[in-house]
Amino acid sequence: MDDSKVVGGKVKKPGKRGRKPAKIDLKAKLERSRQSARECRARKKLRYQYLEELVSSRERAICALREELEMYKQWCMAMDQGKIPSEIKALLTGEEQGKAQQNSVKLAKTGKTEANSSNP
Repeated sequence: MDDSKVVGGKVKKPGKRGRKPAKIDLKAKLERSRQSARECRARKKLRYQYLEELVSSRERAICALREELEMYKQWCMAMDQGKIPSEIKALLTGEEQGKAQQNSVKLAKTGKTEANSSNP
């Protein structure tokens, strides 16, 4: 009397414990393996693209910072020689104009609030 059952292509015998050896279709197993390998390669390709973009953006940032550093070095050398670079003059006059504009805006706001508070 054989009490074995066939479930999902696997033969199960009663009374045995533990993992049963799988009798899986070999073609299906190979196809799953191929699909997994394709997905792995696609993930790897995306990861490398991301890293390459990250490196190139960092390299661009480094170049911009080096150019800025060189500009500051040139400004310092000019100032050591007693010359004030035109860029620094422009920055200073821009800051002065900005401060003047900020002060005029503050005065205008305080003038409006004083006028509003004096009228009951």
